[in-house]
Amino acid sequence: MAAPILVFDSGVGGLSVVQALRHRLPGAALAYACDNAMLPYGRREDAWLVERIQAVCQAAVAASGARALVVACNTASTLALDALREGLAVPVIGTVPAIKPAAAVSATRHIGLLATSATVSRPYTLRLIRDFAADCRVTRVAADALVGEAERLVIGESPDLAAIRRTLAPLWTPASCGEPVLDTVVLGCTHFPLLRRQLVDAAPREVAWIDSGEAIARRVAQVVTAPDHDASAGPSFVTAPDRRLATGLAAFGFAPPRTLQPA
Repeated sequence: MAAPILVFDSGVGGLSVVQALRHRLPGAALAYACDNAMLPYGRREDAWLVERIQAVCQAAVAASGARALVVACNTASTLALDALREGLAVPVIGTVPAIKPAAAVSATRHIGLLATSATVSRPYTLRLIRDFAADCRVTRVAADALVGEAERLVIGESPDLAAIRRTLAPLWTPASCGEPVLDTVVLGCTHFPLLRRQLVDAAPREVAWIDSGEAIARRVAQVVTAPDHDASAGPSFVTAPDRRLATGLAAFGFAPPRTLQPA
């Protein structure tokens, strides 16, 4: 197998980016790594997370022989991207909430941001809103529950549609007189695009759903060399064995996962 592009996430969210990469670079060899032993990242201390993310990514890059690393996790990107770039010899591509493209398509200038609690109020996110959506009303919703629902979906269980509706409910709060109606929602966690069908079904009206997958894939295509036309199943890595997760990874074209032992 050719040197792969390694996609990293705390859980299965990066598989939404895998889908975008396969669409943009259909011949590229891919590998996947997730720190499922420590999911969810949003409840852990920042300094500890930086060290953990570095350790897992360094181990996964070494084990896979990757030629590039995609950090398909908003929390990891906002915390550890600089440290990863300093410590690794391969290109590192990060993820940020798609505030800029959402503001570009919103006709009403009212957008929603669904993200984890670790991302929704982080200074980095607030700067994105200030820089690219200053003329928009932005309704921010901490949607941690959707992470678990996406994980359930990938391992073959049915997501809890009632829980999804409850999580989305703050987006649909009736606007006061004269306030614009929300027409665009940013999926600010890579787990969330995996639930797109369920999100559409749970919404009381049609809105635009915007995620970062295509932008990440476009950036990777600029950084790596031409695709390898490698049809083999890519390697995958976990930090805690889970047979259900192995089945989910196989559905996305990955070999049975090996267990990483981060230093």
